Amino acid sequence: MAAGVPIAFQEVLNLQQLQVPETSIKHGLTTMESDKWIVSVEPNQVSLIDLQNQAQVTRRPIKAEAAVMNPSVNILALRSGKMIQMFNLDSKSKLKSHDVDSPIVFWKWTSATNLALVTATSVFHWSTEGADAPIKVFERHATIGSNTQIINYTVSPDNKWCLLGGISAGGAPGVVNGNMQLYSVEKKVSQPLSGHGGAFCSIKLAGREDMAQCLVFHEKKPEDPSHRLFVMEVGRDPSKGAPHRLPPTQIPVPPEAASDFPVSLVIDAKNDVAFLLSKAGFVYMFDIHSGKTMFRTRITQETMFVTCPQASTGAVFGITVRTGRVYRVGLNGANLIPYIVNTLRDNDLAIKVAGRLGLPGAEHLYTQQFEALMGAGQVKEAAQLVASSGSALRTPQTIARFQQIPAEPGAPQPVFQYFSTLLEHGKLNEQESIELAKPVLQQGRPQLMEKWLKDDKLHCSEALGDLIMPHDTAMALSVYLRSETHGKAIQCFVQRGEYDKIVPYSTSVGYSMDYSSMLSQLLFSNPQGALDLAKGLVSAEGGPLIDIQATAEAFLSSNRVQETTAFLLEALKDNKEEHAYLQTKLLEINLIGGAPQVADAIMQNGILTHYDKAHIGKLCERAGMWQRAAEHYSDINDIKRVFKNSHQMNPEFVVTYFGKLNREQSIALLKDMMSRGPSNMQVCVEVAKKYNDELGSEELVKVFENAKATEGLYYYLGAVVNFSEDPVVHFKYIQSACMLGQFKEAERVCRDSNIYKPEQVKEYLKNAKLPDPRPLIHVCDRYDFVDELTEYLYLNSLLQYVEVYVTKVSPAKTPQVVGKLFDLGANEDFTKRILMAVGTSCPVEEMVEIAETRNRLRMLQPWLEARVATGSTEAGTHNALGKIYIQMNKDPKAFLTNNMFYEPKVLGPFCESLDPSLAFVAYKKGAGECDDELIKISFTHGLFRDLARYLVERQDLELWAKVLTKEEGDEGDIDSEKE
Repeated sequence: MAAGVPIAFQEVLNLQQLQVPETSIKHGLTTMESDKWIVSVEPNQVSLIDLQNQAQVTRRPIKAEAAVMNPSVNILALRSGKMIQMFNLDSKSKLKSHDVDSPIVFWKWTSATNLALVTATSVFHWSTEGADAPIKVFERHATIGSNTQIINYTVSPDNKWCLLGGISAGGAPGVVNGNMQLYSVEKKVSQPLSGHGGAFCSIKLAGREDMAQCLVFHEKKPEDPSHRLFVMEVGRDPSKGAPHRLPPTQIPVPPEAASDFPVSLVIDAKNDVAFLLSKAGFVYMFDIHSGKTMFRTRITQETMFVTCPQASTGAVFGITVRTGRVYRVGLNGANLIPYIVNTLRDNDLAIKVAGRLGLPGAEHLYTQQFEALMGAGQVKEAAQLVASSGSALRTPQTIARFQQIPAEPGAPQPVFQYFSTLLEHGKLNEQESIELAKPVLQQGRPQLMEKWLKDDKLHCSEALGDLIMPHDTAMALSVYLRSETHGKAIQCFVQRGEYDKIVPYSTSVGYSMDYSSMLSQLLFSNPQGALDLAKGLVSAEGGPLIDIQATAEAFLSSNRVQETTAFLLEALKDNKEEHAYLQTKLLEINLIGGAPQVADAIMQNGILTHYDKAHIGKLCERAGMWQRAAEHYSDINDIKRVFKNSHQMNPEFVVTYFGKLNREQSIALLKDMMSRGPSNMQVCVEVAKKYNDELGSEELVKVFENAKATEGLYYYLGAVVNFSEDPVVHFKYIQSACMLGQFKEAERVCRDSNIYKPEQVKEYLKNAKLPDPRPLIHVCDRYDFVDELTEYLYLNSLLQYVEVYVTKVSPAKTPQVVGKLFDLGANEDFTKRILMAVGTSCPVEEMVEIAETRNRLRMLQPWLEARVATGSTEAGTHNALGKIYIQMNKDPKAFLTNNMFYEPKVLGPFCESLDPSLAFVAYKKGAGECDDELIKISFTHGLFRDLARYLVERQDLELWAKVLTKEEGDEGDIDSEKE
C-alpha cells in the first residue's frame, strides 16, 4: 500500500497454512469473536487457533455444525442440530446444554456472559450463568424475514438496544439488499432500517459531561443508488437534553463498485473511528464525531466474511472466505492529519481530529487560527481552540499570551478563562498546573486545588507539590505521591507524624534511604515517632531494614524502656531461635526496670520461647513473681525455694504446675510444702486428688501422715475412696474419718465398701474405742464377727448399741447375740428386753436351740408367749413353749391336747423322759403320724388301756395289725427269757 495513507494494513495469518481446509473457511463454519481465538468446524473435528499463543492449533475430535468461542474467557459453544452446549475449556467441564425448538440460523457472543441465538422467527439470549434456558428477546421484523440471511447481530453498551442485520436478493440481478432491525428492549418496539451494517459505540462529545451512546449504520435503500452513513444517539434521558444526531453523509462508493455492498461495520472505540468493509474488499474509514469519510481503499479482491475489533489497539481483524487470509486493518495516526490536510483539504476536520486524538500534523493550522482569534480579541474562542488542539498549542508561550492580556472591568482575568476552558476539556499539563496553582494559592483558595486534584484535573509534579507544601501538607503529600517524588513524600510523612506509613511506602516504591540517621534524630525530638518508624522498618516486607540489636540499644541509651519494649515485641514476633539474646534482653529490661507486669504479660502470651529460662527465672524470683519463677525452673531445689511462697500463688497454678513434674519431684515438693505448716494443706490436697493415679496413694498417704495432717489425708482420701480398689485407701480413710469424728462417713464406708480388709478394720475400730460404734457394728455384721461385736459392746457398756444392732441392723442375728450375752452372764432382764424388742424378727428355731444348749429355755417364755399372742403359728414357737410348760408342769396335758401347732415328733420324745403319759398324748395328737412311737411307748410303759382306747378310736386294721404283731413279738421275747 502506498506510503502516507492513514491506515495500516497487513496479513497476519493464513488459515490454510495451519491446515484448515478451504471448505471450512466460510460463513457459519469459521468464527472469530475476538483477537484471542479463531474457531473452525471441520468434517470430523473442531480446530481452535490460539492467537495469544503464537497461533497454536488444538484440534479436538468433536462433530458439530458450528462452534463459537467466548470473546473473554475460554468457553466454547457448540451446535449440532437442535442441541446447543457450552463447555469451559479451562475446567474441562460442561456448563450447560439446551434443545432448541427451531433451528438456529445465526449465533454470536454479545458479551462475556451472553450468547445470542437467532432462529427463522426470533432472537434469544442465553446466559452462561445459572441453569436458565435461552430467553426470547424479540421477534424478527417482516422486513428481515426468513428470506434474509442474517450476517450480524449486536447489542448496545447499556443492553437496552439490539441491532439485527442481514442481506437478501434484490429486484435486479446482482443486487443485494441490506435489511436491519433496531429493537428497543425497554419499549419493546422495532424500527426497520435499509442498510447492510451497523454498530453501537460510546463517544465523548464536546460540551457534554455524559457519554453519548450512538448507533452508526450504513443506509442503502433499494430505489436509491446512494450510500449514506448515519450517526445517531439512542437511549439518552430526555431530561438531559436532546439526543445527538448527525445529518447523514454520503459514502463515496467508486463507480466501478456500484453493485458492491458492505458486509460489516466495526467500531474503533479507542479512536472513535468506524471501519466499513465491503464484499469487494473495500475499506471505508469514518470519523464518528463528524460522520465524514476520512479514507477509502481496496485492500483485497476477496470478501472478508467475518470481522472483529481489537480493543487494545482499535484495529480490525478480518478473514477472507476460502483462502483464509487473516488481515489486520488499523488507523495510522502519524499519516492521518497530513492526509486530511493535503488530500482531503479539510482543515476543520484536521483540527478537530488532531485535537481529539492528540495527533501531529495540524500544528500550523492551529497556530494560524489561534493568532487570528487572538488578534480579533476572541479570548474565549482562542482558549477553546487551544483546548481542542491536543498538545499543539498547550505550551508555556500560550500561557504567557493569556497572562499578558489585561482583564476587562468586571470580567475574570483571561488566563483564568483559559485555564477554566482547559479544565472543562480535560487535564492540565505540568506547566499549566503550576501556573494555575500560583494565583489560586496566593488568593487563599486551596479548596479549588483540592477539588481539581480529586477530579484528576492537574498534572502532579515535584514543583507543584513544593508550591502547595507551605499551604497544605496533606495536599502536598498527595501531589508528591502521585508524582512519585519519594523523598519529599517521606518528608511529608515525617512532618505529619505518620511514621508508620514511611516503610510501607518506601518498600512499595523501591525507595531506599538512610533510616538510621532518621531514627537518631527522631529519638530526641519524637520518641513515639521513632518507635513507629522503627516498627515499620523491622517489619518491612523482605526482612528488617535496620539492625535490631543496635536499634534496641539506641532506644535504651535514651532510657526509653517502654519504646524499647514495643520495638522488640514487633521485631521478635516471629520467635526465631537466633534472637534468643534479644528475647532475654526484652524480659530483663522490664523485670529490672520496674515494669514486671509487662514482662509477665509477655510471658503470659507465650510469644517468646528461646530466651534464657534460668536467668529470667531468677529475675522473676527477685521481682516476687513466684509463679513465673517456678515456670522457668527445672531443678527441684530451685522449685522448693520458690514454693516457699506457694501461699501467694494461685492455687490453680500450683495444682497445674505439678503436672509438669515427675513422680519423685512431685512427692518431694509435696513433702516440703506440707512441712511448712497447715497453710499449704488445702492446695496439697487438691494436688493429691488430681494426681492420685500418677503419684500413687501409698506415697501420698505417707506424705500426709508424716506431716500429721489427718484432716488433709481425710479430704484427699474422701475424693478417691469411692473409685479406689486399694484396701489401704479405704482403711486409711476409715481411720482418718474416725480420728476427725466423722463417724457417719466411717460408717458409710464400713457399710458399703467391699475393698477394705475386714480383720484389719475390725481390730482398729475395737482398739479405737469410738464413742459411736456403728462403723464397727457394720464391719462385724457384714463379715460375721457377731460374737466379738457383742462382747465389745457388752464389756464397753454400750448395751444400747446391742439393742440397736439386733433391732435396726440385723434382727436375724439376734440368736448369736443372745447366746453371747448368755455366755457373758448378761442380765436376764436386758436379754429379755432385747428379745421383746426384736419380736417376731428373730428366728425362733435358732434362738430356741441356743437357749436349750445353755439351759436357758425358760427365759424365752415371755418372748414366745408374745409371739403366740401375735398369732404366730410357727411350729418352733409352739414346740419351745410346750417344752417350757411341760418343764414347769403348767397344765401340760391341756397344752398338748388343745394346741394345734406344735410338732408331736418334737414334744413326744421330749416328754418320754419326763412323763410317758404326756408323750402318749403328744403322739396321739399326731393323728397317725406318730403311731409307731405311740405303740412303742405304750408297750414300754404299760399304757395298754390308753392304747386300747386309741385303737378303738382309730378303727384302723393296719394299726391293729401293728399292735398285734408287736404283742406277739413281745410274748416271744418273754418266752425266750423264761427258757
